[in-house]
Amino acid sequence: MILAAGRGQRMRPLTDRLPKALLRAGGRPLIVHLIERLARAGFTELVINVSHLGGLIERALGDGAALGVHIAYSREAHALETGGGIAYALPLLGPAPFVVVNGDIYTDFDFARLACAAEALGPGRLAHLVLVDNPPHHPRGDFCLRAGKVTQEGARRLTFSGIGAYAPQLFASLAPGARGPLRALLVPAMAQGRVSGEHHRGLWLDVGTPQRLAELRRALAARGRS
Repeated sequence: MILAAGRGQRMRPLTDRLPKALLRAGGRPLIVHLIERLARAGFTELVINVSHLGGLIERALGDGAALGVHIAYSREAHALETGGGIAYALPLLGPAPFVVVNGDIYTDFDFARLACAAEALGPGRLAHLVLVDNPPHHPRGDFCLRAGKVTQEGARRLTFSGIGAYAPQLFASLAPGARGPLRALLVPAMAQGRVSGEHHRGLWLDVGTPQRLAELRRALAARGRS
């Protein structure tokens, strides 16, 4: 699942007429970079949640055939936040564990790594998170990683990348259509030792502001990459 329903307030005025996922860098929309990496890793059945200007995303991507994937859309009348959006999409995602990626990141993370992580999820382990070094705009980080488990306390804090694998049971407390952040579901599971994780030390950018979008565009141009 790719999360693409957010309003993108920090990206305004760019997102007043275009959803954040369709902003371009390296000649392609941000979401297309993600879809291509997911497809190369073997993830070809995708769910994308849409709300703000969601029709533009649907028209741009269609059913995904041009990108080698199949896309189903989870349409939210009003954005339900991360946890609520995933819970609302569960009928499309099915009963097995699944991978979720924020639609406003750019990364070289190998998504194939998450296939095994997702298969290992179940009642004893509800989530697997990918953490990264703290970026300048988020120096305090989010969580800690100790002996392969994600916790709230530890000597070194890292930032949640917006990439993770989840068991559907994690969202059992959220009624379909209810709003709620993903963090509120993860923290109790962490306290029970039911969230594993890994540290990605490669390229990762949260493309959440016009300045960071410009940074990504410059980086891709300098590398001659699309």
